[in-house]
Amino acid sequence: MYKYEIILYWSDEDQVFIAEVPELPGCMAHGDSQEAALHSINEAIRLWIDAAREFGDPVPEPKGQRLIYA
Repeated sequence: MYKYEIILYWSDEDQVFIAEVPELPGCMAHGDSQEAALHSINEAIRLWIDAAREFGDPVPEPKGQRLIYA
């Protein structure tokens, strides 16, 4: 389980739930349900971290706090 902030929202344009991880640039996933989007984003986080490590890029530590306020 990862401890990064995840933003989950409905996209009218795509007709799916979108999940984004602001601390990991470009890390996004989608799903037909909230649960599916959350499952997909956890896989995307793992892949993002694996790729960063493979290329020697830094992996940000989770801030452990809310990053964006509405």
